Amino acid sequence: MHESAVSAASFAHAPDEAPEAGLVKITPVAATQIQEIRQSSGIEANEALRVRVVGGGCAGFSYDLYFDAPSEVDRRVNISGVDVLIDEMSLMYLVGTEIDYVENLQGAGFKFNNPNTKTTCGCGSSFSV
Repeated sequence: MHESAVSAASFAHAPDEAPEAGLVKITPVAATQIQEIRQSSGIEANEALRVRVVGGGCAGFSYDLYFDAPSEVDRRVNISGVDVLIDEMSLMYLVGTEIDYVENLQGAGFKFNNPNTKTTCGCGSSFSV
């Protein structure tokens, strides 16, 4: 990815369905679940789903999802009907990632299918690149 593609000048405060929306994908099932959480939790209209990568976990990095107000360094896009915020540092680790929602015998939750990962931990909640 070229450095200019994630420069501060390209970050927007209004959500748009621009080519940047293809950087991260949200499945229809995950989008529905996110909208249900937003509605049942009474999330304020100005807040969006923050998708970020944080240091930690047994493999080095982990994912974090929560509703938050935008900051100046966020890219704000609409992905599958979900208003999403991604900071510059997280974006370089998330390009090409698909966020899904799965229910199975181990439980239910959001699953990140990230083509950039080299290894993941045994529990699947952290990764390295």
